[in-house]
Amino acid sequence: MAKVTLAFAALLMALGLVGYLGTGSQHPTALIPLWIGLLLGIFGVLAISPSENRRKIFMHINVTIGSLGLLATIVEIVRTLVSSKPPDTAAMASKLSLAALLLAYVAVCVRSFISARRGRAI
Repeated sequence: MAKVTLAFAALLMALGLVGYLGTGSQHPTALIPLWIGLLLGIFGVLAISPSENRRKIFMHINVTIGSLGLLATIVEIVRTLVSSKPPDTAAMASKLSLAALLLAYVAVCVRSFISARRGRAI
């Protein structure tokens, strides 16, 4: 799972850079996916460990970061949609991409956690 985390971290960092550079480097909030990806990457590297307990702790930290990021992104999407001014298409595309990546990541993690739990129970 740590390697999957690193792949998602790279995708999130790329999304942040593309969003920031694509807006002419005028909107630093476009880098939010980069920072989330950086956190996932740091804890993903720490999860690459022969110690099962250490791996579990860091993967749970990662799924918590992903879940909180997903919730915050959904709140921001809804806030943008109910706003009286029209949404910026680049910002909305970035938010939707961030939400999709984080949703996929959290789903993969939960599925992995369930599979590990079932494998241990047998």
